[in-house]
Amino acid sequence: MTSDHKTRVSVIIPVFNSENSIIPLVTELVNALTVLYDPEIILVNDQSADQSDRACLKLYEMYRNVVKYYSLAKNVGEHNAVMAGLNQMTGEYAVIMDDDFQNPVSEVIKLISYSLTHEYDVVYTWYEKRQHSFFRNLGSNFNNMVANVMLKKPRDLYLSSFKLMNRYLVNEIIRYDLPFPYIDGLILRTTSHIGKMQVMHDKRTGGRSNYTLRKLVRLWMNMFTNFSILPLRISIMMGFAFAAIGMILGLYTVIEKILNPDLPLGYASLVVAISVFSGIQLIAIGMLGEYLGRMFLSHNKKPQYSIRKRFE
Repeated sequence: MTSDHKTRVSVIIPVFNSENSIIPLVTELVNALTVLYDPEIILVNDQSADQSDRACLKLYEMYRNVVKYYSLAKNVGEHNAVMAGLNQMTGEYAVIMDDDFQNPVSEVIKLISYSLTHEYDVVYTWYEKRQHSFFRNLGSNFNNMVANVMLKKPRDLYLSSFKLMNRYLVNEIIRYDLPFPYIDGLILRTTSHIGKMQVMHDKRTGGRSNYTLRKLVRLWMNMFTNFSILPLRISIMMGFAFAAIGMILGLYTVIEKILNPDLPLGYASLVVAISVFSGIQLIAIGMLGEYLGRMFLSHNKKPQYSIRKRFE
């Protein structure tokens, strides 16, 4: 590497309803990164309902040599939007960050610097105190606990959306072309060369989190059904467990009736038993249907994303 060579770094930002934050964020990124690196900032607009499209176009006009802008044809979710950015990047490293300005630009510099001096395929960030809403923190904590079991994630690793990947890992991830990507699942199944570093986390300067219960459930379902068959195994174990409970209760009822012939039959217990077992059956059938439905959509080549407009 010659002394005048600058490392090519791609910063991928999925944009959704961030008309007020995306311009100052990208402006600060461009000013800071161009001094030290050869930056490429990729904006992927996930069908925002506000004026984010106009803001991204303005940024492209301001920084044509640095900013690339892609507008998706429909809303596909954060992870699909990130996949769109990863497929368009040309850098040696990819920084993935949110559009809400909660990750200071100074921390982006620290993350890149740390990654260049360590041989990790991916470096995750973690925060001493997360400045998310209570609902978002609750969802993140649940997501991490589930990932410990489903994805065999190291328990001391926080799956932050603010992270850096090297070119090798990016090339491996973009080979996945099915419609329901989960970036952290793809990372964890590809490499064990994982680093982590502490960064600052600022409060939102405006607006509110775009993570809704519906989006969190969709994210969890991607984790459940795309990277593990554990839910199906749990359904089998629950079936055996409740079948055993049913047999024990049935035997208990027979013995009690023999010992006390005048004991009246219990309709309430019968209704409860039927409701419980029917519920378990419906859960198992629903889980199986979810797997089959995703297989059907994957077989029909449902796209991860569709880029409507390109500015590069």
